[in-house]
Amino acid sequence: MGEVRELDERRILAAVDHTLLRPTATWEEIRQICDDGVAYGCASVCIPPSYVKQASEYLAGKLPVCTVIGFPNGYSTTAVKVFEAQDAMANGASEIDLVVNLGWVKDGRWSDVLAELRAVKEACGEHILKVIVETCQLTQEEKEKLCELVTESGADFIKTSTGFSSGGATAEDVALLRAHVGAQVQVKAAGGITSLEDAQTFLDLGAARLGTSRIVALVKG
Repeated sequence: MGEVRELDERRILAAVDHTLLRPTATWEEIRQICDDGVAYGCASVCIPPSYVKQASEYLAGKLPVCTVIGFPNGYSTTAVKVFEAQDAMANGASEIDLVVNLGWVKDGRWSDVLAELRAVKEACGEHILKVIVETCQLTQEEKEKLCELVTESGADFIKTSTGFSSGGATAEDVALLRAHVGAQVQVKAAGGITSLEDAQTFLDLGAARLGTSRIVALVKG
């Protein structure tokens, strides 16, 4: 059993965007996240935009740097989001996690939502764009519509949650997103992933990435 668990841990860690987005995060904490991300074979580190340049220089290509834009509320203007993405990439980010405009979603302004996603994806170019849809704030119909728009936009991932709202990833939402996005779009589960068992469940349901601050600590013991 021990060998099977080790294999599962490697699979889980390889999908982890090792995350620290707390507003009071210090460079020393970010540096530790970077060190652990490399040591434990994570997919990336996901950190605040203001630390991207320092972390990118520190990591020197050993691990991709991911950051967040329009975070956590999503109601920045499209121009601001585009600039944030361009600035982050200029500073060394290779992955961008964008929060969708939830007000526009609630207004049914689908063409505006799609135009914004396309604008940010165009700015990202070959860099990975993940669209955070904040599933805990959405109806079933809104989730399905956003799967359609994220697919149409050319974004690379749809992501469940910021981790800063009223709820995080659920098994039901991960399965729903996987079922409704296009085959070329991957799913990232994030927010409230507190156990290796949860992480394994999300991967088994079709998630390709896990946004979490806890999994590495659990493996470290």
